[in-house]
Amino acid sequence: MRKICMLAALVGALTVLTASCAQENLQSTQEEEQDDAVQIGITFDSFVNDRWLRDRDVFVSAAQELGAEVNVQSANGDLSEQVEQVDYFIEKKMDVIVIIQVASGDEVDDLVDAVARARRAGIPVISYDRLIRNADTDLYISFDNVEVGRLMAAHMLEHLEGEGSIIQVCGPLVDYNVPQVMSGFAEVLEGSNIEIELVEHADEWKPEVGFTVTEEYLGSMGVGESLEGIMCGNDGLAGQAIRALSERRLAGSVCVVGQDADLEACQRIVEGTQCMTVYKPVEQLARRAAELAMELAQDGTIETEETISDGSYDIPYEKLEPVAVTKENMDEVITGKYHEESDIYRNVRN
Repeated sequence: MRKICMLAALVGALTVLTASCAQENLQSTQEEEQDDAVQIGITFDSFVNDRWLRDRDVFVSAAQELGAEVNVQSANGDLSEQVEQVDYFIEKKMDVIVIIQVASGDEVDDLVDAVARARRAGIPVISYDRLIRNADTDLYISFDNVEVGRLMAAHMLEHLEGEGSIIQVCGPLVDYNVPQVMSGFAEVLEGSNIEIELVEHADEWKPEVGFTVTEEYLGSMGVGESLEGIMCGNDGLAGQAIRALSERRLAGSVCVVGQDADLEACQRIVEGTQCMTVYKPVEQLARRAAELAMELAQDGTIETEETISDGSYDIPYEKLEPVAVTKENMDEVITGKYHEESDIYRNVRN
């Protein structure tokens, strides 16, 4: 009996030891798999704009589905902080760094230097939505911003029947999307009788600039002068421009265009105070960016059908097509796909 008990104890000990070793091996395997996962660092301008929250959520989800881990940072509109975040990603030995450049500040050269440090460390860098000028990033992925401007101008040209006085309230020129949109806008209006009377730029995309510029322009108009249209760099600026128009009972009589298809803009369009917006399907952009980030991490290079000059270098360019949205095609393009019907028509349906 004593021998049987000793044998049972020995068998039990061996079982515990075997289970322990198996658990250690499983844990070791899981840690190795985690170490092998592609590490992506992404730094956003800020999350003040709801649009960037959509980009973040879709990008992270898509990257995780592809087997990557994502470290998300927000620079809170501070370019120097964004530079620090890039250096942090370098220190953490990320496989890829994705940058949504802060659209303000004078330290752009510092960000270009940070990109150079990342690339010297063997880490590919992606310019996401905003092109980092003169940085020679490995990829620029965005929407066709020139086409955004063309769509705005084409709608205004049709709505105003080819003539009238308009003003432009654009974003900051440090955001390279801004001159691209402006060039597309000017291209379509060339040769028409639409006169651009004023061009202003909103530093840091501050929406209140839309109100200030519109209010001051309306106040400066002389007898017999009129304002037929306002081209706004985004829907935030458009909303504030329309607020200024509303205070003078002009909302709905002036053609206001914007971009981003914000919920408030879609509500204004069906209400009749904003003429159109440009929808940029950010889900497609974020998902495609995650796919290309994985490709860069695994292959080190990427091939695209087009390139774009960043001012000093020709870099691979992946562009997605934007869509003009008006009251007529709201349900076809937006309803149930980007915003819910009950939200869009909240103010016009009982």
